[in-house]
Amino acid sequence: MKVSVIGAGNVGATCADAIAFRSIASEVVLLDIRENFAEGKALDMMQTATLNQFNTKIVGSTNDYGKTANSDVVVITSGVPRKPGMTREELIGINAGIVKGVTDNVLKHSPNAVIVIVANPMDTMTYLALKESKLPKNRIIGMGGILDSARFKCYLSMALNASANDIEGMVIGGHGDTTMIPLTRMASYKGVPVSQFLAADALKKVAADTMIGGATLTSMLGTSAWYAPGAAVASLVDSILNDQKRLFPCCVALDGEYGQKDICLGVPVTIGKNGWKKIVDVNLNDDEKAAFAKSADAVRNMNNVLSAAV
Repeated sequence: MKVSVIGAGNVGATCADAIAFRSIASEVVLLDIRENFAEGKALDMMQTATLNQFNTKIVGSTNDYGKTANSDVVVITSGVPRKPGMTREELIGINAGIVKGVTDNVLKHSPNAVIVIVANPMDTMTYLALKESKLPKNRIIGMGGILDSARFKCYLSMALNASANDIEGMVIGGHGDTTMIPLTRMASYKGVPVSQFLAADALKKVAADTMIGGATLTSMLGTSAWYAPGAAVASLVDSILNDQKRLFPCCVALDGEYGQKDICLGVPVTIGKNGWKKIVDVNLNDDEKAAFAKSADAVRNMNNVLSAAV
């Protein structure tokens, strides 16, 4: 099984490394526009094969999409990362052109691939890839909800002083500081609602910290985070290639589900061979439905900016 990762920056390289380390694919192609950059990253990773005991072949390419041919999954991380103080909306004009060009080039060589979008603003870039590619909607997936949910569970584990692996929690809606919706009501610790362990104010703080999780790291690092995003992509790719049918919150095209149409937004979906299989209705309450509708309105505003930009 073959995976191509477009963009050999921090997120793309970490994603490729995680896929190889976990032996998710037999071959990973890492592509970048910078001369020898992807080749160098790939060679560095290949030199860890005997140390980390994996057999995945990692190939680097300077803008040669021919090397990505017949990929089962293509991950698009290319684009300008957020800088401190920069909003995801400000990235639209720059990254739309990049994602559009990458999608066209990818499909020339891998017409049957599932495309995973990581580039920001992710909901709008997922919508762009769907419209540009004209692929069946199940083959276009935005990764953001998996990352946001991992951050949510991390903050819950710190508040509970418990293992994150004993915690379930989900974030839906847009992948943005003001558009994501941490579902605190449904979060649980070994099956017990976290509300039995945390006061309402503590839960509100966890939700607030989750929503600015990306911005917090950007202010600390001076650029977007990469370890958790790379690991999130690897988990998504694993579920696709191995038909695991895992339930992940992902950005997908909605056609009436959750009361929304003609938009790509984060909702729970089962992920397996050929992409996402089913959107799962988690029975939101009235407050959560209102928050989801508000999130959709904000993403539509970004999509309108996209229409003007392209």
